[in-house]
Amino acid sequence: MVTGELKSQVDKIWETFWTGGISNPLTVIEQFTYLLFLRRLCERQQLEEKKASMIGGEAKRSLYKEQHDKLRWKNFKDKDPETMFQLFTQPQEDADNLTVFEHMKQLGDEAGVFAQYMKGATFMIPTPKLLDQVVQMIDKIQMDDRDTKGDLYEYLLSKIATAGTNGQFRTPRHIIKMMVEMMQPKQEDRICDPACGTAGFLVAAGEYIYEHHADWLHDEDFRKHFNSDMFTGVEFDPTMLRIAAMNLQLHAIEQPNLIAKDALSEANKDSREQYTLMLANPPFKGSLDYDGVDDSLLKTVKTKKTELLFLALMLRMLKVGGRCAVIIPDGVLFGSSKAHKQIRQTIVEGHRLEAVISMPSGVFKPYAGVSTAILIFTKTSNGGTDNVWFYDMQADGFSLDDKRSEVKESNIPDILKRFKNPKAEAKRKRTDQSFTVPMQEIKENEWDLSINRYKEAVYEGVEYDPPEKIITDIEQLDKERSEALAALKEMLG
Repeated sequence: MVTGELKSQVDKIWETFWTGGISNPLTVIEQFTYLLFLRRLCERQQLEEKKASMIGGEAKRSLYKEQHDKLRWKNFKDKDPETMFQLFTQPQEDADNLTVFEHMKQLGDEAGVFAQYMKGATFMIPTPKLLDQVVQMIDKIQMDDRDTKGDLYEYLLSKIATAGTNGQFRTPRHIIKMMVEMMQPKQEDRICDPACGTAGFLVAAGEYIYEHHADWLHDEDFRKHFNSDMFTGVEFDPTMLRIAAMNLQLHAIEQPNLIAKDALSEANKDSREQYTLMLANPPFKGSLDYDGVDDSLLKTVKTKKTELLFLALMLRMLKVGGRCAVIIPDGVLFGSSKAHKQIRQTIVEGHRLEAVISMPSGVFKPYAGVSTAILIFTKTSNGGTDNVWFYDMQADGFSLDDKRSEVKESNIPDILKRFKNPKAEAKRKRTDQSFTVPMQEIKENEWDLSINRYKEAVYEGVEYDPPEKIITDIEQLDKERSEALAALKEMLG
């Protein structure tokens, strides 16, 4: 939970960037991230030096060679603004002709997954004054534990107020958390988000384990699995990859697998049956040329629409028995094109569709007003859909306008409770907020998965007085009006 002090510190840094001439939210976050990374590098080296001091001997120099000491956070943060700025922008002859920034970019695997995606990174802080102000403020932030570091970065990411391209926008954290809690990550899971963005789903899955299964982390084998091959994100935008890497590392996931590829392209064709859990909110409304899409996906669904291709991709990437929770635009549920029907039939008839949760259109404001739903299914390759559970979410705990202010009404606790009690759900009527529909009925409706196709409306009867009474009431009102008018005339006369 982000504290008021931490929030205030981040707000001040954000405002300083803006008044200093950097107004693009992603640029602010990226530059902030670079400075956080530099501070963490120095702290890691200090920890090595402290260990060496305690046991005697030389500290490991994996992050800073001796000639690079002047490029360390602790050594440049107290310099005057001009000198500090020169260390970032002018190569230092006594440090192998590196600037602070170039030193950060040339670090190898020892510095963690973030350093692997620094190619193409650009230092964009324009003035010594702005650099000094931001460095001093970041230096004052207490980041002694995993929760504080993670909360800081999550709050920073929450300040993204502009939508991305190709229909990409930030998924609300409470919706991600709900999806993770519905899927309940298991100890042996290999979790993947094929359009990971800032890695919100992967972070939430890691936080679920810390919150519900902290004892797993006492096991050395699981810790190794957790920090290396449990979490995989695919993302083609290098800025997003760097932000995702920092987000995961600040949440104590040290070596996640981040794949710099377009998930739908031929370059990702070898990613087959590797994962046991997929969590995603892939791009909506994108359209690709057939030449740019992996042929195996087109065999599952012949389309150019990214939201349909990602469903085919996730089926390909899942192991048999693997589960998936994915956000889709409403059009996927009822679209009448051959491709729409084809992917729905594949999921319902070829695998096991478990749930369709319809969400209100305001969930993604202020980014977009699109109506969305969550599909939950298991890859079986031989069918298995019996009854599909539908839920009509009407409130998510926030107002459904652009302000998205916190409100009391939220269906999320009810969704989690009902989803985990399928026997009780089977008895519900179609007039309820949730109910189940047999697979055969879905087939008869051309694989339509929109909740309105199956939900029964409740019509409340309204009783009216008999005509005789209504006429009597009108006559009485007319009499009273006439008497009032007569009284008024008498007063004026």
